[in-house]
Amino acid sequence: MGGCCSHEVSVRGKVESEIDDREYECDHENHESYERGGALVRLIGSSKFVSMHTQQGQKGVNQDAMTVWEDFAGEKDVIFCGVFDGHGPLGHKVSQFIRDNLPSKLSAAIEVSQQKTIKFYDANDAETGSFDDGYDDSNQMSLASWEGCFLKSFDEMDEHLAREINTDSYCSGCTAVTLIKQGDQLIVGNLGDSRAVLCTRDRDQLVAVQLTVDLKPEIPSETSRIVNCEGRVFAAEEEPDVYRIWMPDDDCPGLAMSRAFGDFCLKDYGLISVPDVFYRKITPQDQFVVLATDGIWDVLTNHEVISIVASAPRRSIAAKLLVKRAVKAWRYKYPGSKVDDCAAICLFLNEHPVQSNSQSHMSRQNRKSSKNLHHSKTTRNEDTDTVDGKVGLEIDEEWKALGGYSRANSLSKLPRLARGMSKRQSSKYYSPR
Repeated sequence: MGGCCSHEVSVRGKVESEIDDREYECDHENHESYERGGALVRLIGSSKFVSMHTQQGQKGVNQDAMTVWEDFAGEKDVIFCGVFDGHGPLGHKVSQFIRDNLPSKLSAAIEVSQQKTIKFYDANDAETGSFDDGYDDSNQMSLASWEGCFLKSFDEMDEHLAREINTDSYCSGCTAVTLIKQGDQLIVGNLGDSRAVLCTRDRDQLVAVQLTVDLKPEIPSETSRIVNCEGRVFAAEEEPDVYRIWMPDDDCPGLAMSRAFGDFCLKDYGLISVPDVFYRKITPQDQFVVLATDGIWDVLTNHEVISIVASAPRRSIAAKLLVKRAVKAWRYKYPGSKVDDCAAICLFLNEHPVQSNSQSHMSRQNRKSSKNLHHSKTTRNEDTDTVDGKVGLEIDEEWKALGGYSRANSLSKLPRLARGMSKRQSSKYYSPR
């Protein structure tokens, strides 16, 4: 990623003028899918409600990965979406490993949670399903149950990855932004600095509602945890706007996010694989959700992203259009930087397509539209109901991650394993099997 800071100058007119819309008149993209656990798994392509696309940047192998599981956990009308951004020497291997294994672990955790809830109800002769920690009165899992499933599966996934690591993947990892849609529920689990943004309608306007927080080291609560674990957080002189996690006694590896799968060289020093979990009840005004890696958000604002998706002539090519526009924006805004990998999934929430001539804006109405968004309070220190709402203290510093600041490379420098690995890490990850 480029080392420049983003600015507020809109590049939409420039980007759109450089794209030949005839490129999108025919969609020749492959639709790679297979069945697994009663679900239809898709890695590329599109379906009735989903559009997905990725493009390799200029830094080497594409380290972004993504997947969509329809009829997730063997249940109709349940969809899982996940976008994963790898980094480090084997970041592409890590992101693919997470893509292929995390959904199954999450599905298994959901099944266990459902079985426990059913047994609890049977034992107590429950008739209404009104318990806070189980199902609600519409026979859907509560936020507490969903959160438990995400926490359990993410922890198991990191442990699984730890058993598979070698010396090359010791300093490799990936982010994850994942979403489950069940009926009128949206549950988002986020790890790292990828992002999920909802497009909703307010009268004749399209409004962007950010569903996740970019989990970066400069957020005060993240900094506090890292420092308490003897890790260090600072920005190097050559990158004064990019805060990174460093080892206690060595200026490496310099990871530009505070939560991730893998990166076991930093797991003793404050880096965690605990996701932020968010919940939203879908309203008739909600149009679609975009999950994307930071290759998108580094060059396009939230409202630019939803405007591009809404302008797509067909849903099937919405993600491809978004990625192409992001690549053009990279070349226009940062001509001296290498274009980052880009990956995006667009999940449409209703039968009727969004009118492409609608205009989006960010205003105080954004907060109003966020009233149905609930944030799990067990994974963060802040007491907040919405990403864009009131957050208490240090609001400007705490939530500047929402502004779409550009980031440099995820890793700055690789450590030497001989002095970078703690005794506890060595025994945990390299013990004889």
